[in-house]
Amino acid sequence: GPGMLMKPEPFFKAVKALRREGSKVLLMTPQGEAFKQASAKMLSAETHLIILCGHYEGVDHRVVEALVDAEISIGDYVLTNGPLAAAVVAVAIVRLVPGVLGDGESIEEESFSADPHRIEAPQYTRPAEFEGLAVPEVLMSGHHGKIAEWRHSKSQERTAKNRPDLLS
Repeated sequence: GPGMLMKPEPFFKAVKALRREGSKVLLMTPQGEAFKQASAKMLSAETHLIILCGHYEGVDHRVVEALVDAEISIGDYVLTNGPLAAAVVAVAIVRLVPGVLGDGESIEEESFSADPHRIEAPQYTRPAEFEGLAVPEVLMSGHHGKIAEWRHSKSQERTAKNRPDLLS
């Protein structure tokens, strides 16, 4: 039979106390829709979010039927702690809310914003050499065209190695 399920009462009480006009209720669950950068962007436009999360084996399905607008999963694995998944989603959304990061530009430069099908190229800081490891010479050249080419090629390489699913 099912393991430990959370009863519906606390969820109904919480949503009743928090819900207002325009609230959107999310439930963190491994069965939910995959959470991606596009989801974060869409949800950042909402006026009021209520994020519910279970513990143990999940929640009584009447919570989903009566209260939940969307079920969300942060990945294909099971956590015994729903608040961690909720925190991941909250942080991803909040940083997209205008004014929160302080610099609107920086958001667009990041992985999955410019091109959702490619991982960012490697990045480096000073010094140019650290413990025998050098920053690639092309990045020190100041030649913007070659740098862009290098970044594109490295981005493709990293995507193929780490996330081949994005290229299909």
